[in-house]
Amino acid sequence: MDTGFLEPAYGARSLTDVLPSVGHAIGARVLAWSAAPALTLPEAPSYVVFLVDGLGADLLAAHAHAAPYLSSLLTPEAIGTAGVPSTTATSLTSLGTGLVPGAHGVVGFTSRVPGSDRLLNALFWDKAIDPLQWQPHPTGFQLLAAAGVHVTTVNKREFRGSGLTLAAQRGGEWVNADRVGERVAGAVTAAAAEPSLTYLYDGDLDWTGHRYGVASSQWLQQLAIIDAEAEQLRDALPSRARLMVVADHGMVDAAPERRIDLDEDPAYRDGVVLLGGEARFRHVYCAAGAVHDVRARWRELLGDAALVLSREEAIGCGWFGEVTAPVLPRLGDVVVAARDDWGLFSSVDFPYETRLVGLHGSLTPAEMRIPLLVD
Repeated sequence: MDTGFLEPAYGARSLTDVLPSVGHAIGARVLAWSAAPALTLPEAPSYVVFLVDGLGADLLAAHAHAAPYLSSLLTPEAIGTAGVPSTTATSLTSLGTGLVPGAHGVVGFTSRVPGSDRLLNALFWDKAIDPLQWQPHPTGFQLLAAAGVHVTTVNKREFRGSGLTLAAQRGGEWVNADRVGERVAGAVTAAAAEPSLTYLYDGDLDWTGHRYGVASSQWLQQLAIIDAEAEQLRDALPSRARLMVVADHGMVDAAPERRIDLDEDPAYRDGVVLLGGEARFRHVYCAAGAVHDVRARWRELLGDAALVLSREEAIGCGWFGEVTAPVLPRLGDVVVAARDDWGLFSSVDFPYETRLVGLHGSLTPAEMRIPLLVD
């Protein structure tokens, strides 16, 4: 199928392959992971994995002048892919568990709670839902810690013990770090242990892109700040430690003329009981017997703005990897991936999304390609 999309590189060069490859590089024996890693990384007794939210490889290449350090590490071999959808909650869980979305079950920003007509917001979570039941598999952090690796997460206080953290990245020690200096100091201290894995997260670039767009001067300034932070971190790390900089997705700006409000035409809601996902990737949950009609109607209404597939078709494309039985009903009966720079908004259900400039979630190269930089 010629979609103009970039398919996820599960089992080769994707976020699911990062921690198993790091584990191999530091000499950790984890039986659940293949002895032959998908990524070949330099051997080192300690690794620091720094995830920059929203730092797409295409964006980094296009704005290399604003990020001279990171762009100097960007080679064709240092590019991988996010999973599907290309959104933070899904990607952080793929990184943290080493599993594809169809296995770990965090299948989008919002997705249906099976057996109900409500959505789980995976970033803000729902206290009624146990994250360990939603995502019961051991994380890569837990597996590495059990193998004798000193595992540390350096992240904001507000994320400590959150539903997404517990689902995606539980295990090891936690260091509170709300500011750049705290993050760098925490990582440097943790990386002194051998063998060790230290994980850092910075969400400021993603926030800036959502608010102002990736074509804005604000985004460029934030990219320059991230570049300086990464270089400062590399310079401060112990000499035997390696720094790996990755991202969870890229981003595109949706122009005003490319914004479709699904609530302006009632035909979009005919046969639909629940609308999930986000503006670039919609999960559409249908009434019994309505899937065929909903898929056909959305295809006609959206035309070239999006690719509209049934759940089975999307699974057949390999978008989510192998999908397990518990995860299956979390996926939309119909899934809709925006093409080019289109946005599929709902002013009724998700009014805050209409205020966003930069978006992500679909399978365009700008959203899917991510850096896998090692220094």
